[in-house]
Amino acid sequence: MKKIILTLLVASSLVINAQEKEDAGTFTLSGTVDVYGTTNFTKNAGTPGILIASPENANAFGLGFANTVFAYEKGKAGVVADIAFGPRADDANMAGAINQLYAYYKVSDKLTLTAGQFNTFLGYEVINPTANFNYTVSYLFNAGPFSHTGIKADYAVSEDLSFMLALTNGHGISSADGNLTDDTQLGAQIGYKGQYLNFVSGAVSAGGAKDWMFLDYTGGFDLTDSFYVGINAAYANSNDADEGYQGVALYLQNTFSETFALGLRPEFFTSTSGGVDSSVTAFTLTSNVNLTSNLKFITDLRFDSSDDYIIEAFPTDKSTSTLTMAAVYSF
Repeated sequence: MKKIILTLLVASSLVINAQEKEDAGTFTLSGTVDVYGTTNFTKNAGTPGILIASPENANAFGLGFANTVFAYEKGKAGVVADIAFGPRADDANMAGAINQLYAYYKVSDKLTLTAGQFNTFLGYEVINPTANFNYTVSYLFNAGPFSHTGIKADYAVSEDLSFMLALTNGHGISSADGNLTDDTQLGAQIGYKGQYLNFVSGAVSAGGAKDWMFLDYTGGFDLTDSFYVGINAAYANSNDADEGYQGVALYLQNTFSETFALGLRPEFFTSTSGGVDSSVTAFTLTSNVNLTSNLKFITDLRFDSSDDYIIEAFPTDKSTSTLTMAAVYSF
């Protein structure tokens, strides 16, 4: 009898412990840190695409981005808090130190609802340098949204096909600004086998034009086991603001080994204002060296050219060459 009671007590304890572990949910912690050194081959300081508030001041050594991502999931719901600091974060964050802050609910295996601030679904590149092959960013990335604040619904029809709908503030409106005039955007995405067609329509800034339209294609193809081609093509326009832009960037990347890869990003970008077009081209040769599983070393050799004087950080030059080396650590 005592053995039976003891067995029941042990079994009950195991069930309770298992239930407590299940009720506790799952907590994860991750983050990144990056620093860089940069120089150019002109008489002035500055680096295009360095993604800091004053890229014309970039020279010698600088700090990039330090972030910590707290994620907790229990059952069908979860939250993500992505806290970021540093010059790169200051240029991209829309709410102080918050890069992303959202909650989500899995209605089913296919449908997920998200509310809060989340990084944009447009474009090939993102704010966090660990997710980019290049360290400096493209003109397309700088021109488009960084983050959105609102709600979205993601629906996965299958492993290959997905849909997304979003209703957000204008992406130029921060949490500190407020949205007193209901300047919102409607966003949508269709994804098929790693190719994404994105659409945004509405306002950008508080009290500004409300007829902005953004079209964006982001995708890529593995041409061989080692050679990959990524593509980002985008178009944006507002008749009321009489502004817009269009461009395309290719991401040609070859992996030579587990520790070394080489890539070329040619980009062609045109901005329009007051009916006048201004164009710039940029070619970035990038090497990626994985020093450890957590630390990679990125080198960008970049050449920007514009007869219309719209090179970022160099408004009086038609061309510039820059060299940037960055150490990026993730955990």
